[in-house]
Amino acid sequence: MECNKQLSRILLHGFKSIRDCDLELQSLNIMIGPNGVGKSNFLSFFRLIQQILAKQLQTYISRQGGPDALLHFGRKKTSGIMGELHFDEQTYKFVLEPTQDNRMMFADEAFFSNESDYCKIGSGHFETEIDAENASSMVYKDIIPTMKNWRLYHFHDTGETAQVKQVQQINDNDYLRPDASNLAAFLYRLKKQFPAEYRRIVKIVQLAAPFFGDFYLRPNTDNPEFIELEWTEKGEDKPFKAYQLSDGTLRFICLATVLNQPEQFMPTTILIDEPELGLHPRAIDFLAAMLRSAAVARQVIASTQSVTLLNGFSIDDLIIVDREDGVSSFKRHKEERFKHWLQEYTIGDLWEKNVFGGR
Repeated sequence: MECNKQLSRILLHGFKSIRDCDLELQSLNIMIGPNGVGKSNFLSFFRLIQQILAKQLQTYISRQGGPDALLHFGRKKTSGIMGELHFDEQTYKFVLEPTQDNRMMFADEAFFSNESDYCKIGSGHFETEIDAENASSMVYKDIIPTMKNWRLYHFHDTGETAQVKQVQQINDNDYLRPDASNLAAFLYRLKKQFPAEYRRIVKIVQLAAPFFGDFYLRPNTDNPEFIELEWTEKGEDKPFKAYQLSDGTLRFICLATVLNQPEQFMPTTILIDEPELGLHPRAIDFLAAMLRSAAVARQVIASTQSVTLLNGFSIDDLIIVDREDGVSSFKRHKEERFKHWLQEYTIGDLWEKNVFGGR
């Protein structure tokens, strides 16, 4: 089934630092703002949706610390979490309320569209009741596969124990996992089945890291059911281990793989939290180009604090995030409004000067 619908608008109430949010989304969405304003909270809402669809809501809430950790300033100030996800004319809506036993209950759950198709799923349940019984709803058929195909990537962990550096099961290659813990297995599959995309990834990595030759991908000699990430330097054939890559280079490899993987593996919406961490300014330029390119066919939502990365986009692409009195706000500007500024300054300059907020 095709899963290519994009999220066009999101309404959110009562989630973490987000008291109220009504935000239009487009193909390319770059959130900017300092630490602690709510960028990561916004992205984590997509993880909540994924847990709802996987029928793991109560487990997720428990691991997060209970309802009060998710509600805006706790249940004393916020009675519930409301979300509306609009896909042009089609919408999925839910309301979650805390219970005395520290669970969250669906006070409402429904699909609807601007036309006649309306499906009231129900209320009083603790896990979503989206299932085959709802399949008669065209809204269900159109948007549930899309939401299930969202993926939030987070490549911050590149320490000694990071999963990306460990031995991996070679058959764990259906898609690139959000923490790139199966990167070697996934690249191995691309090399064998999608050589054009594999070579593109290698060439892009070489642009950012001129010393890089190629990946050295082979089943483990002791157990061919496993593989680990190895690589060679340009002009050499001696393989090196993943831990011999710098953190920035390893993160860039993960990003290059996500943003250049074959079309059939691409999520409908690609979400990345602060992808510029640890990258050289030149690599950040390549990252901006990859994000723009990926947004041609897919939706991209990323957060950043990088002036260099901002300079790779237009003001129309930006979502400015601020926070006052513990409340996050999200807004967009039209580039036309700042045309006279852009004759002398870059977008990064304007952000540093706090001309359009997000500082």
